[in-house]
Amino acid sequence: MRTRGGNSYPIRGVAVNACNTAAEKSTSSTNYKRGRPDFTAGEYMVCRKKSRLISTGKKGETDLFDSLPDDLVISILCKLSSSASCPSDFINVLITCKRLNGLGLHSQVLSKASPKSFVIKAKKWSDSAHRFLKLCADAGNAEACYTLGMIRFYCLQNRGSGASLMAKAAISSHAPALYSLAVIQFNGSGGSKSDKDLRAGVALCARAAFLGHIDALRELGHCLQDGYGVRQNVTEGRRFLVQANARELAAVLSNPNSELPTRAWLTWSPHAHPNHRHPSENGPSGCPLLSDFGCNVPAPEAHPASRFLTEWFAIRGGSTGTGLRLCSHTGCGRPETRKHEFRRCSVCGAVNYCSRACQALDWKLRHKEECAPVERWADEDGEGGDDAGGGGGDGDDVMVES
Repeated sequence: MRTRGGNSYPIRGVAVNACNTAAEKSTSSTNYKRGRPDFTAGEYMVCRKKSRLISTGKKGETDLFDSLPDDLVISILCKLSSSASCPSDFINVLITCKRLNGLGLHSQVLSKASPKSFVIKAKKWSDSAHRFLKLCADAGNAEACYTLGMIRFYCLQNRGSGASLMAKAAISSHAPALYSLAVIQFNGSGGSKSDKDLRAGVALCARAAFLGHIDALRELGHCLQDGYGVRQNVTEGRRFLVQANARELAAVLSNPNSELPTRAWLTWSPHAHPNHRHPSENGPSGCPLLSDFGCNVPAPEAHPASRFLTEWFAIRGGSTGTGLRLCSHTGCGRPETRKHEFRRCSVCGAVNYCSRACQALDWKLRHKEECAPVERWADEDGEGGDDAGGGGGDGDDVMVES
């Protein structure tokens, strides 16, 4: 296109360069005269007109992101939410723009959110965190159902809603939810001692064990050995215990960040401590894979829901109420829902556990160095330990180290 002066509009890049060159000339040239820059009138006119054209184009320019179909954006967000390594990875996307915020809260995206997206600190618990977990649970995310169910059942003391959410996760074959429901049935949590249902607890534990849950395997093995809620079968119980020990060791050895010394787990004897008075049939020199307590491996990483419970009650002084205790295994965090709900150690009576699995883990990690017979506690403290052998109420169900 030609102008009246006979000049042509140059290419867009040339026009911009002409403007820049003109500006440089106007500031550096010694021949600059007031009101008349040192370049031709045609170049000056092109610069002014083209600058107005460029600014107008930016206002009416179409964003390519807006042209993407919603299905494609949702598919991308599903991949992102399923691979999120922390809550901020997903939250930062939601606060980017209005469209991402709306599509990010789509049920399909929330249903695929990774477990690490729900790693919430107890000290940062808020209504917004509660709503986010509720949205994910309503979308069918099994991990969100389990996490929110544990928080409601134990922390917020909303027993019915918490148990329903855990049951919803259990229906989706969520192994931790199945095991947690088994612990609730074994202890009669949220009710009285008469609400215990040992057969239901064994059935739930067996389902979780079938899915490879290590604590459920160990719990089921002890139940079969002791005839607790199921017909006694020592051989079958021993098989489940060995399988739990093998899975526990395999999980540690497959972890590239594991600091387990070479063959250190083979040299450990679970009965080496002098306070342990219950030698097993394997003898002190037996293979740790055949013991009730497993190998000398680092403690497994606690589930985010268990860490939340531990932090929640630590902030509140480590107690859930008058006379109520927490499970002595530091990686558990479950509290009692009534007095004397948990079983005590039959040797010292100083610790209590929500399950046999927690007792076995805590024994090899910590308690074997601290456990002392009741007589020793009586000599040091000057008073007897009447409840160590099982007092009244639920204390009759003592934890026996087999």
